[in-house]
Order: sequence, then structure tokens, then C-alpha cells
Amino acid sequence: MRKPRTTKRTLNPSNRPSNKASDGRRAETADEILDVAETLIQTRGYSAFSYQDIADALGIRKASIHYHFASKTDLGVAVVDRYVGRFGAALAAVAADESQSSMTMLDHYVEPYLAFADTSDRACLCGALAGEMMVLPAEMRRRVDRFFTSHQAWLSGILDRGVARGEFKLAAPAAKTAKLILGALQGALLVKRTTGDATQLRDVVAVLKSQLAAEKRAR
Repeated sequence: MRKPRTTKRTLNPSNRPSNKASDGRRAETADEILDVAETLIQTRGYSAFSYQDIADALGIRKASIHYHFASKTDLGVAVVDRYVGRFGAALAAVAADESQSSMTMLDHYVEPYLAFADTSDRACLCGALAGEMMVLPAEMRRRVDRFFTSHQAWLSGILDRGVARGEFKLAAPAAKTAKLILGALQGALLVKRTTGDATQLRDVVAVLKSQLAAEKRAR
């Protein structure tokens, strides 16, 4: 899933035309800051990185980071909003394509998880943040909660679609099965990060898909 470009609106108190090249560079710097912060959260956790870590990674001053994101909470919120928006737009596009089978839609959903599993230490951003839920700022806690709630709802919709089309056989209601799938994917990523065994997630995905398609296979 490609990352959308993020811009920052600033006032122009001089009422002079803004320098487009300078504005573009500032927007690029903001994106670079978000990129590094996202990776740091996924690999270290929100509590374990500082503005100095970002400054060192980008070769800029901490003041440059504060210019775009006045506080670490502001930065964390922006990182989560961008991640959730990117993921959400991709899911909306998948669900809008009625020509696909429900299993193909589910395959699209698990692609980012499989990509994370192929790295040495990255986890889903919101999955990583969930482990620090009690110490996160309230604004971030609300966003992480909405991420999981919305993803369970999306999965539930795809499962219901699959049942209606005769593609899936569920052992429990779609809403409960969606919780199982999301929990299994997030948990498998964390276990994989501990063991380093990428088959952890692939095996979980294979079993989930096998169970969903069990009735069709038996015919």
C-alpha cells in the first residue's frame, strides 16, 4: 500500500505569495519525519524513541521536527492518522470491486501482514501501539481503538459476503469470526517478531483460509 503525500498548512502573515519550492520541501520533510516515526514505532514502540532519534536518522535539527509537530503526541497522532487512512483507503478499494471472490478480498487484507512478517522486526503500527495502550496519550488510544473496531467491521462484512455467495462456511457468526481473524493475524506477527520464524504468520493464514473454505472443498 503506497503512502499518500502529507502536506502541512501554514499561515502566510506577510500576505506574499508563498515560495512553492520551499513549501514543497517542507511538505517533503514532514513526510520523511512521519516515515521515520512510523518505522520507529513499529520496531521499538512509541515510548522508546525520541525526536533526537528522528533528527539523527534524517540529519536535521530537533527544531525542524518541532516546526512540523510541536509535541510527540502531535507526531504520534499524525502517524496513526496517516497509517489508518492509507489502510482504510485500500480496504475500501478492495471491497468496491465486486468482481473479486471473497477469498481474494481476504487475501488482499492479509498482504500487509505478510509483508511485515518478511521483515526482521516490523509489526502492524496499531498492533505495536496496542502493547502500550495504557501509556499512550488519549488521542492516540482512541485512534488505535477505532482501527481495530473498523477492521473487525470490514472483515465481518467480507465474511458475510462470502457466506451469502456460498464461498465461506463459518463455525461462528461473522462478527465473532472477524475478531478471531484479526486477533490471529496480530498475534502471529508478534510471535514471529519474537521467534524470527516467518512461517508463523503464513501458517496461521493458511489454516484460517482452509477453515473458511472447508465446506466448498468437501463438495
